[in-house]
Formats: sequence, C-alpha cells, structure tokens
Amino acid sequence: MASILGGRVSEELLPYVKQPSQYIGNEINQLAHEGDWEKSAIRVAIAFPDTYTIGMSHLGCQILYWLVNHTPDCCAERVYCPWTDAEALMRQRGLPLFTWDTRQKVSTADIFAVSLQYEMAFTNVLTLLDLAGIPLRARDRDDTHPLVLAGGPQADNPEPMAAFLDLVVLGDGEDSMAAILAAYLEMKRGGVRRRDMIRQIARRFPWAYAPNLYDVTYDGDGTIHSIERRDPELPSVIERCPTADFEHAPFPVRPIVPYCEVVHDRMAIEIMRGCPQRCRFCHAGYTKRPLGLRSVDRILEMAEESWRSTGMNELGLLSLSTADYPHLRELAERANARFADRKVNISLPSLRVDKMLQNIPWMVSSVRKSGLTMAVEAARDDMRAAIRKLVTDGNLLDGVRQAYQSGWRSIKLYFMSGFPGERTEDIDGIWDLSLKVSEARREVAGHAARVKSSVGWLVPKPYTPFQWAGQPTADYFHDVRRRLRALSKSRRSSVLLQVHSVERSILEAVFARGDRRLGDVIETAWRAGARFDGWDECFDPRRWQEAFDACGIDPAWYAHRERDPHEVFPWSHLHGGAPDEYLSRQYDDVFIKVGAPSPRATIA
Repeated sequence: MASILGGRVSEELLPYVKQPSQYIGNEINQLAHEGDWEKSAIRVAIAFPDTYTIGMSHLGCQILYWLVNHTPDCCAERVYCPWTDAEALMRQRGLPLFTWDTRQKVSTADIFAVSLQYEMAFTNVLTLLDLAGIPLRARDRDDTHPLVLAGGPQADNPEPMAAFLDLVVLGDGEDSMAAILAAYLEMKRGGVRRRDMIRQIARRFPWAYAPNLYDVTYDGDGTIHSIERRDPELPSVIERCPTADFEHAPFPVRPIVPYCEVVHDRMAIEIMRGCPQRCRFCHAGYTKRPLGLRSVDRILEMAEESWRSTGMNELGLLSLSTADYPHLRELAERANARFADRKVNISLPSLRVDKMLQNIPWMVSSVRKSGLTMAVEAARDDMRAAIRKLVTDGNLLDGVRQAYQSGWRSIKLYFMSGFPGERTEDIDGIWDLSLKVSEARREVAGHAARVKSSVGWLVPKPYTPFQWAGQPTADYFHDVRRRLRALSKSRRSSVLLQVHSVERSILEAVFARGDRRLGDVIETAWRAGARFDGWDECFDPRRWQEAFDACGIDPAWYAHRERDPHEVFPWSHLHGGAPDEYLSRQYDDVFIKVGAPSPRATIA
C-alpha cells in the first residue's frame, strides 16, 4: 500500500505544489523505514498541525518520534498539515493523508498523537483528521479508527477541542507516551476494543483525560455549574504527568536534518524544563513544575552526538528561561571551547534583562552577535513589578550599553499591552524606552542602534493569576496601536515598531479560556474554509465572526468578561499547578502595585 500511495504522492502531488521539498520525507537521520510500519505491533502517527517548516522545529514532536521508534514493537512516522494548495489537490485527486517517512495511510495508525501548541492551529487538527478519513467527532469513531490523543500546552485546557479528542495527556510527554504504548500493547494483545481502551487508559493513569466521559452542566448565566465524571472509577481531578528523570529522559541525539529551510535550522537541546520565575501572565511558568535540569556534561555529550550526526552550524540552548540555568556560564564557555573551531554558533533565547550584566562578558566570545533579544514586557518599573518581571530601566540601559560596547549593533525588544491596571504612561513608555535603548548606543559608537520593538496583546491564560482577567476590547488595542504609531511618526529614529494582530489575539483569548461549546464554532469555521489561522495570509476574522453568529455564541463573553472569583472554570477538574487561592492573591496584588482599583469590586 505504501509503495502505491508513495508513487501517487510523487506523481500527483509533488509536481504541482509550492515547495515540494517539505513533503518528500526520507531525510538524514529518519528513524522509520520501509517495512517498519507493517511489521510493528503499534503504529503511531506523530502529528503537528502546521506546516513541515514549522513542525520540524518543534522539539517535543522529535522527542516523541525518537521515543516511540526506540520502543520495541513500535513504529512512529511524522505527519504535518499540508498547505492549502496541497490540501486542495489531495481532495481533488482523492489522496489520503500520508505519513512523511514512508508514505503510509495515516488511517492505518493505531494512535494518532497530535501536539496542541497554539489555539490558532485548532482548525488544522480538523484538516488532518478529515484528510486521514478519521471522523471529526470522537462519538462517530469505531474500532477501525486510530485513538486520537492530544498533548502540549493547549491540552491544559482542551475543552474547546473536547468533541474531537479521544484522550488528552496533561503534563510531559516522555513518561506518559511510554506508559500509553505499554498499556496499548497489552490491551491490543488482550483483544480489548477501542472504546474500552479509552476508558481503561483514563482509569489507569491519573494524567490521562477522556473528555467525552465527563459531563458539563451550565447555569442560566452561561457559566459552568459542574463537571462530573460518568464513571466513578475515573478520577475527579486529572493530574499532570511529570518527567521522573529529566537528566536521562529520551532525547533525539541524532535529529532529523530537513531538506528545506525550516524556522529553526539548528541543533536544539533543552537544558532546563520549567522556569523558576513566575511572571503573572505566563502559563508555562505556572504549569511546568517541578524544575528539571540537565548537567553540563550531559548537555555537551548530547551536543557532540548531534553535531556528528548532522554537521549543523548552530547550537540552541533552550529553556523557558535560559538565563536562570544555574550553570549557564560554564556551559557556554565549555561549548564554545569545544565547537568554536568547528564554526558552530551558540544561540540563546531571549535573556532576562536583570541577568544581562553578568552574562554579557562571556557572551562576547561565545554567542553570535547578529542581534540581541530581550523580553521587557512592560515599559515602566511599577508595571513590571506588578507582573513580576524582575527588570528595571537601570538594569536594561546598563545592560544594553555593555552589549553595544561588546559589539552588538541591534536589539529586539518584546512588549505586551493590556495588562490589568494599564495606564496611558505605560503605553507611551513603550516608545520612550525603545528610543532610550536605541540612543544608548550613541554614547558608545556615535550613532543610534537599530531597535525593533514588537508589541503583543495580553491573552489571559488558565492556571495564571490572570485567568480571572477580562482581556481589553479590540477598540482599546486599536487605540493603543494608533497611539504608538503617532509617537513613532513624531520624530525620526532607528526604532521600528511592530504590533500583533488584534483580532487574532482576541480569538486566542476566546479559546484559551473557552469551554466545549466552542467546538461547534471551530467546526463551523473550518467548514467555511478556516485554515492556518496563525498565518497572516490565511487568517480571516470575518469567517470566525460568521461562525460565532451561526452558533449563537458571543466571543466577547469569553474574551473580555472579568470572571467571578468563585467561578467554575472549564479546566477546574484539570490540575494545573498552583492552587486558585494563591493565584487569586497574586491577581489582587497586581492592582495594589500599580495603584489601580480591582475590577472584582464591581462584580456582584
């Protein structure tokens, strides 16, 4: 079957699509080969609901791909979402969704494991299911269909996608996937039917959630009244799966080398999992607990094997907050000593500004100086204190001056607007601070630096102190954008301001804290043509508004409404980390620090 389907893909698809190199598979270090799929007892399709050029840079999927293919009797192959031109051709010519490795029909998998990384990829999940011939709704599947399993950060509140998923894994994927493979193999050999597998997995593992085995009831005002399990043997609260031994957790030390350019074309090593900081807007900072560290020796061992198997010229040292890795200086110096002669650059994600002064001296010789990226988030010291971003203007400007002295010429700053208690001076401060960062180079080199300031909009997330906050309206964000643009035109400078899509950020907020009633909206928008909503060239907010109207749902109720302190959330039965009592105190403290009235006082 694979050879027939593979031939059809080569003849009927590849010659007619943009960038056919992203569909060909058979890359260097690919683990699945011809015949592995057919002879394996368990076949897993590892699906990423975006393009190959995005998905190949996702370390989580590579880890699961590596783990499954190093498990006896198991085979994993990769699946990405075909771009719109490829999807149209596949539908026109009756080509089913295929795996990238050896072009197997995805419908022949035992497990379809999809990574939910981003709210705007929800419709792409439906595209993958439909092209594979898997019914969209879990209730319509039978024993001939794969188990549809989801994980990733958006699985922390999977309720908008509940109707489309059989099982959801909360927490980390390494130990949970290994446990599911063992359980599935045992049940398959024991003749357990698919529907019973779902129930048994959900009973056996405290981190496995079967959303369709739980019932949600609502009060007259639309809020949730209760979330009840149908089976008393199911857990009432789903826990998170931690990684027991992060130092030795499965890791792809021979990563796949793509044939075409991808977003992050580098060796990527996760040096730390979790973040010791708890910025009040950051979902990952509250849910990725406890903190996991890899030793310097282990990281260098992994980097050496990755380089020998790929020859790549960039090594990414990744974590949520790389500057907080306790051995970062030693790691960078030893990595540079080992790889500098091989012309391998070390890249770091954005560094915390309060760590700049202590990090810049060794960064001069260890890290490429194409540009420095810093997440400032807010423009004033008191607002940064309110969101627990440990940065002051003094830290920032001292740090960038030293960076300029050390050879950096350009800086990228990340800001966010829409924080609770935000004031006009916080908005104006974005431009003022960007200008100061640019002008700071004049003291060093006689001319200003190129500064790119990216301004995003707050999307309140579950499991954070802002889970109660109403997101500001579109009118508010558009006013902020106009104000910033007016400021940027007031004088010539080397600062470039960029702002995110307002409509997309509001849609993100709808789904981030949404419930399972939104499943109808997602399917309606998808049937109307919604695809790749994270891409500017595809996103159409009118299509989504029409879907909300058709389903009789007001998106503003989900995005902009301040939650009652005692409201039952769609994720209240899913354990996220910090208790609500703690998060509530943290939310109240935001308004104290900026001297603003709390909106809770107006909630009846």
